[in-house]
Amino acid sequence: MYLEFFGLREAPFSLTPDTQFFLAYGHYRDALNTLIIALKAGEGFIKVTGEIGTGKTLLCRKLLNELDSQFHTTYIPNPMLTPDSLIRAVADELGIDTVSIKDQHQIMKEITLALIEKSKGKQKKQVLLCIDEAQSMPMETLETMRLLTNLESEKKKLLQVVLFGQPELDEKLSHNSIRQLKQRITFSYNLEPLDQHGIGAYINHRLLTAGSSGTIQFLPKALKMLQRGSHGYPRLVNILAHKSLILGFGQGTMLITPQHVKAAIQDTEGAFKLRFWHWS
Repeated sequence: MYLEFFGLREAPFSLTPDTQFFLAYGHYRDALNTLIIALKAGEGFIKVTGEIGTGKTLLCRKLLNELDSQFHTTYIPNPMLTPDSLIRAVADELGIDTVSIKDQHQIMKEITLALIEKSKGKQKKQVLLCIDEAQSMPMETLETMRLLTNLESEKKKLLQVVLFGQPELDEKLSHNSIRQLKQRITFSYNLEPLDQHGIGAYINHRLLTAGSSGTIQFLPKALKMLQRGSHGYPRLVNILAHKSLILGFGQGTMLITPQHVKAAIQDTEGAFKLRFWHWS
């Protein structure tokens, strides 16, 4: 709608988790580095939690893109699976044809053989399973996942797992029936919202990545209002910034003011409605 007016190649504040827009700032940079270091060290189970809209899916996809040829990566975006479905999904990611295999035990044997094969010889790959929205995974499926991570050689785990989920995942993992799974988690990271400085860096990074030459400006008070109205959650930041740009476009200006952001906040379900009336 406003791309030509602002001189942009693409929408800078799309909600699609596009890794080119990943900002290596603060705890997002720290989380990515922690994940890469832990995985290369051979840690078996890692957990990343964060509230809705903190950018867990984007971090997950960035991680998958950053890992080198040492890893064979697999990704499950929808964890609402039965134990059998999870096992078959992992088998499918490993290239195992399970159509003719009815027995779960036999599929597990095939998975074990595939993992061993990938970890030795010319391949020497570490298999990584990333599960998004893990808080939605049924208890019995979480337990099955623990059993999958029992697969190991004499020296290392054959399957590494990273769970990405909302804080409800921690509640689930505290349940007595899967306490053994919680004990397996060697690294945990909690994603926090962007702070005031981070909002400015985030906005500028996305604008420049989308093709801006620097002509679009969010006034400092507009950025402060944007941070307060979104509480620093990137998804809300994107929604509010997008609406602010639309309002700027409608007025024919590239200068985004507190008035633009205030109108965007008032128009957005889920935004934090604060008393901004005294702001100029």
